[in-house]
Amino acid sequence: MNQKPTLLILAAGMGSRYGGLKQLDAVGPSGEAIIDYSIYDAKEAGFGKVVFLIRKELEEAFRERFGSLLDGKIDYEFAYQELDMLPEGYSVPKGRVKPWGTGHAVWCARKQINGPFAVINADDFYGRDAYRVLVENMTTNTTDHIMVAYHLKNTLSKHGHVSRGVCTTDSDNNLLDVEEHTKIFKKDGDIVFDNNGTLKIIDPETPVSMNFWGFQLSYFDWLDKYFTAFLDEQGDQLKSEYFIPTVVNHLITKSDEKVKVLESDAQWFGVTYREDKTEVMQRIAELTEKGVYPDNLWAKK
Repeated sequence: MNQKPTLLILAAGMGSRYGGLKQLDAVGPSGEAIIDYSIYDAKEAGFGKVVFLIRKELEEAFRERFGSLLDGKIDYEFAYQELDMLPEGYSVPKGRVKPWGTGHAVWCARKQINGPFAVINADDFYGRDAYRVLVENMTTNTTDHIMVAYHLKNTLSKHGHVSRGVCTTDSDNNLLDVEEHTKIFKKDGDIVFDNNGTLKIIDPETPVSMNFWGFQLSYFDWLDKYFTAFLDEQGDQLKSEYFIPTVVNHLITKSDEKVKVLESDAQWFGVTYREDKTEVMQRIAELTEKGVYPDNLWAKK
């Protein structure tokens, strides 16, 4: 890797289940949001740039929030995900109100990225070790893509169902398949998912994707190719979504490129629902008390 990787933060969503702009909601001792810890950990691990993927209407709030904090600390840019940002020749079907999913979000940031990059969610706390592991592997492996995996049992919410990419790997930790499950939750001591009205049990140790990916630039070629195919097949559906894992599955089944699955000792937590916030604040307070993070992430030294 000849250049420091870029961190692409997906922050365009409104958080319908959360009930507000959770990307900037304070959870740290000095008003930090989860996104602050992500940037801090990425910078410490060796990332050189941050791209915020947002909606245009959020730009003022993000510039006001991060402008003075990040100036002189790490380069940053904004990219935008809007409903009508589509390949030439395609249009938004009447009645559609939401953009086209995480694959569309990454596609919208293609002009701001010119080297290896990582993709994360704005409202997920991935842990410092996850960034370290990813950068170390991208430094020594300049051809493969990467997914940082977490055990399913460590990624649930106590307050409702979650969506997770359930992964299958081979003996060399190459990703063979990732299947998006949109309704996973605990029931009677088991972890289950709703499969078209039928509940099926999943092993708690199952590796899942939390949308923490490390991609080479070639990923954009696949992203572009299959976005048009997706629009041809599902573009008239008002709630269809173009997921990152969908493109990854095409990549690993139809090319010689590989996706290495890395496991990290880092602890994941996040705020899918507003009720999750209290636990997140407690866990960050514990990390701060242990000295993992300073009381104020961006205080001048």
